[in-house]
Order: sequence, then structure tokens, then C-alpha cells
Amino acid sequence: MLSYSDPDIKITAAKGKSFIVTDSIETILKKKTDISAYAKVIEERAFLQYKQKDHIAYIKGVSDNYLSITRIDSTLNVGTWLDYDFVNTGVVGFGIADKLSLGILNFGEPLQVRVPKPGKGLIFSESSAFNTANIQVVGVYTGLEEFANKYVFVNLPLAQQLLNYKNNQVTSIELRLKENVAAPSFAKSLQEQLGNGLQVQTKTQFNAITFKVLNTERLVSYLIFTLIIIIALFNVIGAIIMMIIDKKQNLRTLFNLGVTIKEIKKIFVLQGFLLTLCGLAIGLIIGVVLVFLQKQFAFFMITQTIPYPVEFRILNVLSVVLTISILGFLAAKIASSRISVTFIEK
Repeated sequence: MLSYSDPDIKITAAKGKSFIVTDSIETILKKKTDISAYAKVIEERAFLQYKQKDHIAYIKGVSDNYLSITRIDSTLNVGTWLDYDFVNTGVVGFGIADKLSLGILNFGEPLQVRVPKPGKGLIFSESSAFNTANIQVVGVYTGLEEFANKYVFVNLPLAQQLLNYKNNQVTSIELRLKENVAAPSFAKSLQEQLGNGLQVQTKTQFNAITFKVLNTERLVSYLIFTLIIIIALFNVIGAIIMMIIDKKQNLRTLFNLGVTIKEIKKIFVLQGFLLTLCGLAIGLIIGVVLVFLQKQFAFFMITQTIPYPVEFRILNVLSVVLTISILGFLAAKIASSRISVTFIEK
């Protein structure tokens, strides 16, 4: 989901908010054959005002090749992406548009963006405290709630004007890598070349909190479904016990013929284990088929444009097989423990 909004690699200042893109930095990036494209970005908090409504969000000034970095244009709900022939155009998130009652191409009254001016001293008027720009909204994008409430995308020159930045001053450089390039090793190599003044992060690193939440949810989901399986396996235990009771006369015959209690127990352990394996096989087949169908046809959608993301991992299959096999074997073992000499001879 993050591929729609986030780059593969982001370069930011190690200290402070912004840095100067020098010729040496440009040379390093251009020589890197693993880079598909890179774009200069300015990001800062801003006050938004439309008619009588206010909101605080982030303005994100992007260069004209930004669509080669992310697929943000595919999340547009209405309107179009930024028109680079006109500086004062913007694309807002659906959440911002909803809070401010914004529509596209409202020529009557533009969206007003205000950013505090840097500097020291007393503030005597609003104009001396803020840099202001009027923006014509040309598009509205959708996405996850946090993302849809966060950004107003504008052209890079407008963001530089609002923040009093120089032409080569940015808050980050966002990179898109070519296919099959390992982002962690690339980031490490690039970090060594750029030095300690800049910070190079992968998508996983600058979204560390998001990935931690996802991994925690994954673990909790595994534990919850394991609990459900344990409860379901009580049915297996009950079924085996009922079968043992039903076959009591047959068990007595086997015992009198010389079959030991241990061997009789093995019969029901094997039967219970095979029953578990049959259920496991059916469940895995259905699950794997659903995953591949979702990847191919996108039956389930998060938004109108973003399908629910799924991925087939053999490690997940192995963990499911191992968990259910162990629990199924224990369930069969518990059920067969009811068999004893006293039980058979009663």
C-alpha cells in the first residue's frame, strides 16, 4: 500500500530540516545505475484556510518528475495531478477536502496556505508572520486515513517560495530503484558515498512505526487463530473418544488377541492425526487459491483504487503446517490416553 505514496529510498538531512543539493550529490545520484529516477521534495507544516474553515496539514512541494517516483496519481479520486504549467495548483487528500468542504476547480475562492516565516523578533502583523499563497485545487487523492489527512501536494517552486528556500534547497530527495535492486544494501552503499551529513533510509526505515504495527498485528493474528484452532481441536478429541467408546468391543477382541495397549493407542493417535492433516490440506488449498485469485483479480478492495494487499510466502505455509500438525498430534494423543486395561475389560 505504501508503494502508492512512498519512494523506495529517501535522503534527508542528518541535522536540521533542509539541505543544499550540491553538484557532488547530483553527480553521485546520476552515476548510480540502480536508480530509476529521483525527485527533489520540500515538506513542511502549513495552515490551511478555505472560507470559514481552518486545518493544519503538510504541504509537499514536488518536482515535475515526481510521478516517476510513486504511483500517487493512481489514487486520485477526482480531478487530475498537478499542472506544472501553473505554479499555484494543488492536489489535496480526501480527508482534508472533506474537513474544509473543498472541491476541485473552485474559481470563486481559492485554498489559502500560510507558512510561518523563519526569523526572530516581534510580530506586528499577520503578513509579517506568514508567507501566504492561494492555491487552486485541481485534484483529490484517496488512501489510508493518515495519508489522506496529511498532504497538500504543490509544485516545488511554490513550496520554495513559501519557505524562503533557495533553488537547490530541499528537505528530501526521493528515489525509485530499478526492479530487483535490494534497497537495504543500496541504501548502505549510498550512505557511505554521501557521508554523515545526510541520512539515507529505506521505505521500511522511514515507516518504522507502521511496519512495527503491521508485524505486531501479524503476530497477534497468528496467536488468535492458533487459539481458535486449539478450541476446534476439542472436536477432534471428542470425535476420537466417541469412536473409542463405540469400538470398545473391537478393542477388547484386539487386546485378547495379544495387541498391547500401547499399540491400540497408536491406532487412534494415527487416526486423529490423519483427520487433522486432511483438514489442514483442505484449508491450505482454499487459502492459497484465495491468495492467488486476490492477486490476479482483486476481488476485495480497501478503497476504490487500492486492492487488499496479499502475498504468498512459503514460510507462512510452513508455520501453519507446523502449528496445526503439532496441535493435531497432541489432541490425538490426549484422546487416546483414555484407553487403558481397565477401560477395555469393563
